[in-house]
Amino acid sequence: MAAGFRFRDFVPEESSDKGFDSLFKIFMQLITITSGDVGEALSWLNELDKQYGLTDDSYGMGDFIEDLKKKGYIDEDPQEQGAFNITAKSEQTIRKSALEEIFGKLKKSGQGNHRTPHTGQGDEQSTDMREFRFGDSLDQISMTESIRNAQLNHGLGTGDFMLTEGDLEVRENEHKSQTSTVLMIDISHSMILYGEDRITPAKKVAMALAELVKQKYPKDFLDVIVFGNDAWQIEVKELPYLQVGPYHTNTVAGLELALDLLRKRKTPNKQIFMITDGKPTCLKEGNGYYKNAFGLDRKVVNKTLNLAAAARRLKVPITTFMIASDPYLQQFVQEFTEVNQGKAYYSSLKGLGHLIFEDYKRNRRKSV
Repeated sequence: MAAGFRFRDFVPEESSDKGFDSLFKIFMQLITITSGDVGEALSWLNELDKQYGLTDDSYGMGDFIEDLKKKGYIDEDPQEQGAFNITAKSEQTIRKSALEEIFGKLKKSGQGNHRTPHTGQGDEQSTDMREFRFGDSLDQISMTESIRNAQLNHGLGTGDFMLTEGDLEVRENEHKSQTSTVLMIDISHSMILYGEDRITPAKKVAMALAELVKQKYPKDFLDVIVFGNDAWQIEVKELPYLQVGPYHTNTVAGLELALDLLRKRKTPNKQIFMITDGKPTCLKEGNGYYKNAFGLDRKVVNKTLNLAAAARRLKVPITTFMIASDPYLQQFVQEFTEVNQGKAYYSSLKGLGHLIFEDYKRNRRKSV
């Protein structure tokens, strides 16, 4: 009989921890799903408690709510008695996750926090060594390596110790580079169409990328825009509250606004992150809109691909995070990515763990 594997659903062991931390993890997930509605999130948490016994006699839901207030995660709504709002501390907490492999090769520029393959007069020491050259600063000299060279070159006789310029070695410094990033988020109606919640995983990716840039690369520029029938700019702190509207998907308007914002930035490294279900359906024409939600309209698609090509000419790579699994939508994203020479991540609605990374610059495909 041929060998094989049998798979079944993983059922985790019941946790004995029924305190604040376990409830808080669930609460943060619910806050994302409810777009920052504390009352709705707590209502759902109560229902989960009834079904799964999340609390016990020693720590109840009332204790959890009091701890949320004491720890600064929620506060009283001044306009509605008995209601709560999440705080800036909560907003930051639900943004914390990391999607690191999103920056490509970087050129030398002003001092920033992205590693580049270049060495020279940078701002962080690397492990690379080289001979001393005129113009190198004294603090670059590696005394240990230089003294070792002197001993090897001149011996350890009884005379005076000799150290010449030829013995000196310096440690290379790595350049770090600033990057200007525009994060585009699709808030069209299709992001919740057919009962599929696509906006929640989209928000999670958006918050992860925003937090990564804010915390790890604070010298970078980050602009966030949303696009439906039109496109407009929002602040990072507004991300947890995003909701889908009764909009079509004007990807062209989003890309035009993104490129306009990037033209104002003086950094040589610029990029766009686009989170979408991959289906452009709308264009602005005069005072009205050209719309077609049935399939992929060639008029809309062509203008979208033209902007992908324009971004490529401006050396602005576009990384697309596609929150959908429809084959024809993935085919469009693949065509869009190839025209731009950017990258694409495809994610199922079950989570963001299974991503397919396409890098047309390196002409290879891998699963991550």
